[in-house]
Amino acid sequence: MTLYKLAQEILLPPVLKLWRFRVVGRENVPRGGALIVACNHASYMDPIALGVACPRPISYMAKAELFSIPILGPLIAAVHAYPVERNKSPMAAIKKSLEILGQGHAVGIFPQGTRIREGEGQIHQGVALLASLGDAPVVPAYISGSHGTARFHQIKVAFGKPLRLPLGRKATREDLSNFTRTVMTSIRALQSDLQSK
Repeated sequence: MTLYKLAQEILLPPVLKLWRFRVVGRENVPRGGALIVACNHASYMDPIALGVACPRPISYMAKAELFSIPILGPLIAAVHAYPVERNKSPMAAIKKSLEILGQGHAVGIFPQGTRIREGEGQIHQGVALLASLGDAPVVPAYISGSHGTARFHQIKVAFGKPLRLPLGRKATREDLSNFTRTVMTSIRALQSDLQSK
């Protein structure tokens, strides 16, 4: 058993019980092949919640300085996190993400780039760029309740149907911009669906 799977099984029982965890749309997540999971981001809990909810392992970018922290650094590396240096060119992180996608694995991305409780803030086009360069579908996801983990709010995670950029030609800037909006619209739709249930 991998450390990722072990961590998932150790975290699953307390998450399910304490936060009355609920997952909607797991059937929308392809079980194999390159995949990008694009999700909203409101809390440090989000990568854990998404990792518990997703039926397959997800690799995440993480701040490079976290990897130098004793115990934490080796642990996050063991559960498929990889470093990104925010003050340097993003190309190294993009190349690493493409390498992971090229191996048929899943990469988790928060298009907002940082934690945002309300609204959308600045939306980055990294998800669209990776989808284009990595020829990978994007599954939109939405997490609710993660910002209230200290008060044990219920956590819900919803996965939408896979989205794809137009195939057969190189994506233009307009394609990337439009696809980014499509992904964010799908994430917002999942938010509305969860609120109505």
